[in-house]
Amino acid sequence: MIAALTQLLIFQLIGEVIARGLNLPVPGPVLGMALLFAVLSLRNGPSETLQTTSQTLLSHLSLLFVPAGVGIIVHLSRVADEWPALLAALVVSTFVSMAVTALVMKALARKPAATGHGSTS
Repeated sequence: MIAALTQLLIFQLIGEVIARGLNLPVPGPVLGMALLFAVLSLRNGPSETLQTTSQTLLSHLSLLFVPAGVGIIVHLSRVADEWPALLAALVVSTFVSMAVTALVMKALARKPAATGHGSTS
């Protein structure tokens, strides 16, 4: 498990170095995740250890929402002052996400299904 956590943190560090070094507007962990995805795609998937460690982390993902919830409570007065902008951002981002999802689904639905069963007819 230590080796898998180290691998995840190394990719996060690489992403952070790239994001800060090139002054990119993308968070370092997102770049690290994209790099990890690329490497795993080339290696035909994660190792058993990385897969087990990732599943363990995902099962405790809800704990990561605790700091965000505490931040909301601590800054509740600011949220109360800026609720129209927050509401507008939530509504717009929800509709944009739904529209992008619909367009992607439409594009993927048009794509012919791959036949990988090797049938000869």
